[in-house]
Order: sequence, then C-alpha cells, then structure tokens
Amino acid sequence: MNILDEGRYRVWVDKHSIGDDIVLLVGGGEKPHIGGIVVCKPNEPAYILSLPKHRDVEALELIASIVSKKYNTTCTAIGGIHIDNATKDEIKRILDNCRKLAELI
Repeated sequence: MNILDEGRYRVWVDKHSIGDDIVLLVGGGEKPHIGGIVVCKPNEPAYILSLPKHRDVEALELIASIVSKKYNTTCTAIGGIHIDNATKDEIKRILDNCRKLAELI
C-alpha cells in the first residue's frame, strides 16, 4: 500500500493485479468510503460510475488515468476520499496528493 501525507490530507492506494490489468483501492481524508468507480483504458474516455452527491470520481479518474497510461493497460479505481466541509484549497491539496501517489505506483 502506498500512502501520502497525513491527517485529513492522507491518501492511500492499494494496488492489485488481475492478469495484465490493475485494480486500485483508493481512500483517504477523514472518512474513506466507496463513492465511485472509474475504469480507464489508455487513450480512451473513462467509464465512470459515481454515487449520488459524491465527487470522488475526480480523484479516482486522475489516479486511474495516470496508472493506465503508465502501464498501458486497463486500470480500475474504486473508493473515496472525504473531508468534512473541504475548502477549494483542501480539495486541491488532496488532488495534488492523488497525482503524486499515482506517479509512485
């Protein structure tokens, strides 16, 4: 498992392989949960499933697209990152952490 930052800005990714494909369990913030699922294939539009009132797919798509391109395979990201009453700056920090974490995978 890869972990970046701490406290409410902590983000983690647990990587699993299914054949040549990759599944990522993603969580973080104050309340990790399942808020969405994103499937990315290199150079194709993402397939996105988002639960109502959840914005997690923005982080999931960011991570899955980076990993999909890096390994040239299908990558599915499942999970959610929640911070109560997050500000725009806090959301930016979480997304920056997601980008950095995806590059480490």
